[in-house]
Amino acid sequence: MPEPVPVPSLPVTWRPRRGRIVPYVFAVIVVAGAVVMALFIAEPFMLADRIAFVAFGLAVAWVLHLLGRVRVEADEDGLTIVNVLRTHRYTWPEVIDITLLVGEPWPRLDFSDGRTIGAMGIQGSEKARARRATAELAALIRERGEAGEG
Repeated sequence: MPEPVPVPSLPVTWRPRRGRIVPYVFAVIVVAGAVVMALFIAEPFMLADRIAFVAFGLAVAWVLHLLGRVRVEADEDGLTIVNVLRTHRYTWPEVIDITLLVGEPWPRLDFSDGRTIGAMGIQGSEKARARRATAELAALIRERGEAGEG
């Protein structure tokens, strides 16, 4: 049987390592490429076209930023789950359980109202880190969540 994971001290934030580095590196490359292309593209491209190249590069960088900002934060009051498009805030009594199945991209959090939300801030592809983060969050849920009250 695996050794129990100690409950982490709060506040704590879990973020993916590769899932944060890769999008920001690519964002820099895309914006730099768009600027270089806008500066050196040949005629008949006009100023508006050049601005559009840079604007497109910035739009791609914004989407990559949305991917790179995912995280799960736990504090004294509850959980904040920052996914690509939405940020969810829950108090500890609302949280029932967390599960990370083998092969899943991220763990799923179950809530007292029947909702289930993926926690993209813990990436299943980072196997050992994901297992540890899931175990730490599960320990917090047992200690502070609805499951710990019964």
